[in-house]
Amino acid sequence: MIIGILKEYCNDNRVAMLPGEVAVIKKLGADIIVENGAGEKAWASDSEYQLAGASVARRKDLILKSSLLLSVNPLIEENIDSFSEGQVLCSVVNPVENSKWIEKARLRGLTLLALDLIPRTTRAQSMDILSSMATVAGYKAVLAAAASSPKFFPMFMSAAGTIKPSKVLILGAGVAGLQAIAIARKLGAVVEVFDVRSAVKEEVKSLGGKFIEVEGAREDASAGGYAVEQTEEFRKKQQDLIQKRAIAADVIIATAQIPGKKAPVLILRETVMAMRPGSIIVDLAASTGGNCELTENDRTISVRGVTIIGKSDFPSDMPSDASKMFGSNIINLLKIMIGKDGSLQLNMKDEIINGTTAVHNKEYISQRVKQMLGIKQ
Repeated sequence: MIIGILKEYCNDNRVAMLPGEVAVIKKLGADIIVENGAGEKAWASDSEYQLAGASVARRKDLILKSSLLLSVNPLIEENIDSFSEGQVLCSVVNPVENSKWIEKARLRGLTLLALDLIPRTTRAQSMDILSSMATVAGYKAVLAAAASSPKFFPMFMSAAGTIKPSKVLILGAGVAGLQAIAIARKLGAVVEVFDVRSAVKEEVKSLGGKFIEVEGAREDASAGGYAVEQTEEFRKKQQDLIQKRAIAADVIIATAQIPGKKAPVLILRETVMAMRPGSIIVDLAASTGGNCELTENDRTISVRGVTIIGKSDFPSDMPSDASKMFGSNIINLLKIMIGKDGSLQLNMKDEIINGTTAVHNKEYISQRVKQMLGIKQ
């Protein structure tokens, strides 16, 4: 089997696999072709890939020769006719946003391995790209907030007097939120955390955060650990409590998202207007609508002195380690897909492979994709 690693063409500095991970794949019996300059923005040169055992080629030749193509982002800009029936594309897919492209891929006879659909099970933890990238995002979000804030994060006692620690409110205690708690606490901030999932309460407390609980949250065990949509009554109680905490906060890190749906709006316009000038909001949900009503994706704006950073692509700002984590996740996935002879073996009876495969043999496979796209098969 020949695996092709493509260069990203959407202002993303990451690459699907670094030279170190290429060497591991070679040991599994696969050959690797890397597109010219694929790793440059992640500080990996073509010569380093060649030393790891990969060959380097132009994009057109790579696509023609490879049976499995790896990329960080979906290849929606590529002409679907440039791919051959039976070819396997492996990347983050964003099924709802790219539903028309997925349908074209299905009709073309391609197989799509959607890395954002990997089941969140114990066995699949080492393959969970969303968790890896959320770790990077949570880390960088706090650093961005600290760099933009006019206040210190830690408490300082000096001859000039005592400086009180910053108050940080984190919305959403998923992987990004938990990482944000850890970094904010290490920087010395006082941290409060809100999440609709009561199961994360102990994790929040273990990291030194104070858990803000709103009674009456709806939880769903079948959601795989993700948050689910809430009732109107709960949303009203949630909104009132968040507004009180937000007005008192110096920094808000917003991470709440629901897979396949628009991000819940947790910070209303009037909440922003009531916050102190100099306050910071970092909205990691910007690409799916934002947790703040005023967020603009990929933009930093100021509203009455409150800075709102709408940024969902923080992993691209740490391309070396983000690419290393991304590549390690892919390797762990490929280990259950590559046979002893180096061939790709897609066993649809395996829950991980079945859950990750969006389309195969001109059929929709993943139940989550079917649910997201409203497909009945």
